Amino acid sequence: MEGTIDGFRYGLVTPVAAFVMACLGGALGLRCIVRTLLSADSWKPGWLALGAASIGCGIWTMHFIAMIGFQVEETRIGYHVGLTVLSLAVAIAVVGVGVFIVGYRGAGRGSLSLAGVVTGLGVAAMHYLGMAAIQLNGDIEYAPSTVALSVLIAVIAATAALWAAVTIRGFLTSLGASLVMGVAVSGMHYTGMAAVSVHVHGATSSWAGDTPTSLLLPMLIGPVIFLLLAGVVVMFDPLLVLGDGEWNRAARAGRAAAAEEPVGRPAADRSWSAGPR
Repeated sequence: MEGTIDGFRYGLVTPVAAFVMACLGGALGLRCIVRTLLSADSWKPGWLALGAASIGCGIWTMHFIAMIGFQVEETRIGYHVGLTVLSLAVAIAVVGVGVFIVGYRGAGRGSLSLAGVVTGLGVAAMHYLGMAAIQLNGDIEYAPSTVALSVLIAVIAATAALWAAVTIRGFLTSLGASLVMGVAVSGMHYTGMAAVSVHVHGATSSWAGDTPTSLLLPMLIGPVIFLLLAGVVVMFDPLLVLGDGEWNRAARAGRAAAAEEPVGRPAADRSWSAGPR
């Protein structure tokens, strides 16, 4: 029989929390990528890796916070731990591929298209791998057209995010881009969930096992802590906070003034201050 699906078991709590985490991961990732563009002295691989991990963790955390609100009334739901962790690794790895492509090759049409497709397909793979981790007394089926739409949204969202990462350098504009990214990632998730139907096997299941909350909440602690630590790194880096603004301008002005100072000026000043003998 067909199962009765409820994707909003806790009302707006899970969608809003999921959206916030997607925005946080996107904001941190975009600022880390911008860091490599603002200073040639930056350790590019490290900042790009931190950016990829932030975006990947944000997307993964968004997905599984949203899944806490997913239930099928006729059966209990559990999650395969191995597949759940694997979906996190896939999210970080594929986002890393896209970030490193644009980080080293720029936002040219070819490199941006390649990076966007790879990253978008990876995000979709993370989503459906996370769905494959669901354990219940039934079979999960998908509407192909809706699945295709969710993958398309993922590719467009990834391309837009990577474009923003290498072209938008201001702090406030990066925050705006992260909000758009959060909307796109959340839209991809709930479009994918709209494709889901569940065929329940027999009577109501009573198998013993972890509930989604008891399993997912502990697993979410690690990525959330990582995002908070990444946020601390961003907050205490003046170039990331101020961008190409006062901090950079002051340093450039000081170097320019030192370069333009006449060589004989200090000696002349000293002889004047000493007075006639």
